[in-house]
Amino acid sequence: MIQRIQSIFLLLASGSAFSLFLDPMSFFSVDTTVDLQNLPASSMADGVFNIHDNIIMLVLVGIMGALALVAIFLFRNRTLQMTLSRVVIVASIIMLILTGILFYQDYQYMQSVDHVITGEYGLLAPLGTILFAILALVYIKKDDKLVRSMDRLR
Repeated sequence: MIQRIQSIFLLLASGSAFSLFLDPMSFFSVDTTVDLQNLPASSMADGVFNIHDNIIMLVLVGIMGALALVAIFLFRNRTLQMTLSRVVIVASIIMLILTGILFYQDYQYMQSVDHVITGEYGLLAPLGTILFAILALVYIKKDDKLVRSMDRLR
């Protein structure tokens, strides 16, 4: 049914993923008084490291949010719903790894510049997506187990 708890978790996973499209939801911010335009680091040139700096990150976030949203309405096909939840988890993990790699590459160029880096909410959004997708997966499995047990009783 659509009003099950896994639908709420999938909606929260989708909202967590789509929240990365908002501007203040950056991963890291750098002190903007430093001249970052001369650095070869492309992502941190504006002083903010977010998903808008890389097309792959934009696509991954779009896939994560869209699949979690689509999975809500597949309540009659629990196996597909579980598969989509797993894909959302894998896409979130890939997103975190890609974020770490890209930030590390940019951070190496910024070692020589005196700057202040602060972490933002965007660091927690992929983790929230993973957490909510895992919780949805647990409840989908529980629901599937309940339906299978009821089918045995018939």
